[in-house]
Amino acid sequence: MTILADVGSRTRGWHRPSALAAATLGVVAVLCVAALLVDQRTLAGAPIWAKPFKFAVSGALYFATWSWLVSLLPRFRRTASWLTNFLVLVFAAEYVLLVFQAARGRASHFNNATRADAAIYDVMAKMVIGLFGATLVLTVLVMFTKIEDRASFWAVRAGAVLSLAGLSLGTLMTSPTAQQLAQWEMGGTRDMVGAHTVGLADGGPGLPILGWSTVAGDLRIPHFVGMHALQLLPLLALALTALAPRFARLRDGVVRTRLVLVGAAGYAGLTALVTWQALRAQSIVHPDAATLGAFAVLVAAVGLGSWAAVRVR
Repeated sequence: MTILADVGSRTRGWHRPSALAAATLGVVAVLCVAALLVDQRTLAGAPIWAKPFKFAVSGALYFATWSWLVSLLPRFRRTASWLTNFLVLVFAAEYVLLVFQAARGRASHFNNATRADAAIYDVMAKMVIGLFGATLVLTVLVMFTKIEDRASFWAVRAGAVLSLAGLSLGTLMTSPTAQQLAQWEMGGTRDMVGAHTVGLADGGPGLPILGWSTVAGDLRIPHFVGMHALQLLPLLALALTALAPRFARLRDGVVRTRLVLVGAAGYAGLTALVTWQALRAQSIVHPDAATLGAFAVLVAAVGLGSWAAVRVR
């Protein structure tokens, strides 16, 4: 039975508030694109509406996935539903504050320049703690999902755990940087506390839309990569199921399960690799020999693991 068949036969419909939140954020993302075209202001070198756009897209994927996962629970559905409602409300409040700061031309994260900025950032930080706590409990509840297809079964569980790990990596951005500490020791103001760039101040050259630094390390990358395991690993299971009619070995559920587990291990390795790279103040587009070597080892390990998963009977 495929993952889609499981959804159809075992659920009573997706969780409506989070599905509505996902659809709303999809519309908001389109509005942010329009805002990017109309409002040419920049903040720290990036378009002012780029961050609201990225948060809208990421939030839409996040809530669409949780809406589906909650529908798969055979029990604790009421608890999961309440927790997901809580996630929707908290994220909505955080997003409103983020858009409010963008409209004002002010940074929403790490900003302590004024009392208002500091208060907004403090509230948003507390909201993130609430989001993490609710996601942690939901991740535990996901372990009770019932999916006939074993590859999908493990894809959902591994994706939820890795996504939680990716979410927690966001805490690496909240500590003062070495540059900030040095500035404070010399009597400088604490306008910004924390940063996503490692090795240089925030605001340098970055990739289009994503904004990831092209000249230094960027902690947003492991945060992003880890969080979206929740979508990519189930998609891997779905892709393997879709390819099964063409490839005889993929018709074996055990083979598909092995491949999903190899994929999950490789994804965890990739998350660790980009975290290590960022912490060494190294740009994602300028990897050194050590990073390239580690990546080659990771690719080889995933390749050999995939080969063994298919060949071993």
